[in-house]
Amino acid sequence: MSLRDLAALRGSLIVLATFVALGAAAVAFTARLVDKATAEMKVRQAALEEARLRYQRSGDEKDTIVRYLDGYEKLQREGVVGEERRINWIDGLREANIRSELFGVDYQIGVQQPYSGRTHVAGIEVRQSDMKIRFPLLHEGDLLRFLDTLERQHMGLFLVDKCALERTNQTGGAALRYQPNLVAECDLTWITLVEESGREKKG
Repeated sequence: MSLRDLAALRGSLIVLATFVALGAAAVAFTARLVDKATAEMKVRQAALEEARLRYQRSGDEKDTIVRYLDGYEKLQREGVVGEERRINWIDGLREANIRSELFGVDYQIGVQQPYSGRTHVAGIEVRQSDMKIRFPLLHEGDLLRFLDTLERQHMGLFLVDKCALERTNQTGGAALRYQPNLVAECDLTWITLVEESGREKKG
């Protein structure tokens, strides 16, 4: 080819080079779009998988709630879950005294406060109210019978911290058949479970 021929093709070569450059740029741009779309697809797939797992977990949580709902509501009725029910505790003391055929119960209830033990459940606040009770007995066996009867009242959850017995017949003389010979003094801790927000759980 002569210089004259190259000069004649110059315009065509410039157009060809322009198209080649544009084609290369289009390929690069398309590759970036593919990479972006691939990354976005991965993000959406991850979100979809998370949503699927969340739905599955919610189903598991629902099954757990259904499985334990009756037991939870039973604890609510018995005053273990929710705000403390001091009137129920006092009724339980009186009923236990009657059923144990004892001679009455004196009591003192302290201010409710956070539980002093180490028990912790996420989202649940464990509270305690200290109670001192004093009641006369015929013999030592009446103490265990009274506490067992109190527990069977299902008026709440309580712990027996300590009990002390004091003999009342100090003279050593013969006591009457149905006259109390001992006085029991016990420290109880009534336990209540509530949501940490302070609102009672509804089940």
